Amino acid sequence: MVEPDIPGENDPGPGRRLGVDVGTARIGVAYSDRMATLAMPLETVCRETGLKDRDKGDIDRLIELIEENEIVEVVVGLPRDLKGNGSVSVKHAKEIAFRINRRMGGNFPVRMADERLTTVAAMNSLHAAGRTTKNSRHIIDQVAAVEILQTWLDTRNTNLAKG
Repeated sequence: MVEPDIPGENDPGPGRRLGVDVGTARIGVAYSDRMATLAMPLETVCRETGLKDRDKGDIDRLIELIEENEIVEVVVGLPRDLKGNGSVSVKHAKEIAFRINRRMGGNFPVRMADERLTTVAAMNSLHAAGRTTKNSRHIIDQVAAVEILQTWLDTRNTNLAKG
């Protein structure tokens, strides 16, 4: 069983965070404000890198986004089922997290966050905004990344406030 990281533990301090929702075809990306309180959609990156492949354009783009936005921590969604078990999607998420960390020098904070039901929450948000599934496909991954990151930020801020 794969366990997610705890928000706020080994925290790198103030600065922007990047949220990543790894899918088989696309990677949704969100980022936070500099105060690490609000998550916003950023981009959808076409997925190119498979397991054990060399880094490709998707990893290059994620690294560019980290550098362009002065990201201090990356939060990758960990796709587990409701019982907390992983699947092949967990391997993909862990692989992307590993590649980001490696490309950032091997000591960059890349965290795994529980993403259960984030796609469902993202679809509900889009439907509430009057969007259909068909006309939301190009942004659903970004909205899921926002859900992952916002949950992380909220829990992080609560945990840090507890001291």
